[in-house]
Amino acid sequence: MPKSKFEEIYRNLKNKVEQGDYLYGELLPSENTLIGMYDCSRNTIRRALSGLVEDGYVQSIHGKGVQVIYQPSVKKDFTIGGIETFRESAQRNNFSYETRVIRFQTVLTDEALADRTGFPVGTELLWVERVRYLNGKALILDVNFFLKSVVGDLTPEIAEQSIYAYLEHDLGMQIVTSKREITVERAAENDRRHLDLNGYDCLAVVTSNTFNSDGIMFEYTQSRHQPEFFSFRDTATRKKS
Repeated sequence: MPKSKFEEIYRNLKNKVEQGDYLYGELLPSENTLIGMYDCSRNTIRRALSGLVEDGYVQSIHGKGVQVIYQPSVKKDFTIGGIETFRESAQRNNFSYETRVIRFQTVLTDEALADRTGFPVGTELLWVERVRYLNGKALILDVNFFLKSVVGDLTPEIAEQSIYAYLEHDLGMQIVTSKREITVERAAENDRRHLDLNGYDCLAVVTSNTFNSDGIMFEYTQSRHQPEFFSFRDTATRKKS
């Protein structure tokens, strides 16, 4: 599925900010200049800028323009604010990366699994567990439950590459919303067996329920991170009372 024009402009401007083409405190080119640069409508530019505002890269200042507020983190991080795949995060941080599938099986949701995931009892799910390697170290354990009826002919080989790329490009699914909870938990036996904990006895755990454009929850995931390469970043805006 081709990406829309505003998404392309958003990614291009985001990359320029991250690479230092537009520095912290500088103003982006004016809307009229950007319209000429990207040969698009004013509304398209405003949608792209709105995405940068939402993600904490820029801030609109009345009477001045759009100012860069992005400052690179000293610690490489896996972004939680957006819906970003492991491969996208690894590439953004210039890590070498690999994924190994250690579980791939179909299960029916019982009461315990229904309480855990939010899927109704009796739902057919695909249970996938993957170990994520960064720069040769096993640092993330992803435990996924996918709604079997919407993931088509998903295979372990696809799971070792990018499940989201398969869902979006091969199946045409639009992935829209992810509800997330971040906790710190003691390492379990499964974590110790598969991850390079490097002396840590706890993990940052990101639990998410993800919905597509039809409003269907198609995925429940626990992403279990060794703390060394995990950083939470967010952008909050205070609303007027």
